[in-house]
Amino acid sequence: MSTTILGPDNEPRCGWCGTVPEFIPYHDAEWGFPVDDDIRLFEKLCLESFQSGLSWRTILAKRENFRSAFDGFDYNKVAAFTQTDIDRLLQDAGIVRHRGKIEAVINNANRAQELVEQEGSLAAYFWRHEPDPATLGEPQSVSTSAESIALSKDLKKRGWKFVGPTTVFAFMQAMGMINDHVTDCVMRSESDSARQRFTRPGR
Repeated sequence: MSTTILGPDNEPRCGWCGTVPEFIPYHDAEWGFPVDDDIRLFEKLCLESFQSGLSWRTILAKRENFRSAFDGFDYNKVAAFTQTDIDRLLQDAGIVRHRGKIEAVINNANRAQELVEQEGSLAAYFWRHEPDPATLGEPQSVSTSAESIALSKDLKKRGWKFVGPTTVFAFMQAMGMINDHVTDCVMRSESDSARQRFTRPGR
């Protein structure tokens, strides 16, 4: 089975983005491109947590609803959420109404505040766990790495929830800590170029 599909411009792309039309702009503009903004990093890790057991299509379709429900994933605001907010979110049909995951976002917002106080920024902390590309093998051939396992373990030690190694690896793929575009994908070189230009936080 081919690992690529042809996009609307007849250029090859990772096969997964051909599943539904909305995946192509996400694949071309976001997935695999490096991010150093703490709010975006927090948002993505939360959304990956919500995806657990579901499809990314479901989460992507609801992303704007999630952003509205969680104050743009500003962790300083989310950290102040109360039981009233949890009750509100459990009634919000625009998001995934899973109590454990909702409570995890609020918990993780508090943990994010602590981490920023200790490490300077979420970006500096997360990018310290960037894998060596030479250790990853062929693109999209694994769903965890030594680094995602270590990061997951450390986050859990710090009190974060719903941050298993597979969730963390998907987060690293999406946020450009890994360029996991398949070799023939037209966006692989674009991701490589962006990663080469990117200044790693804290370095």
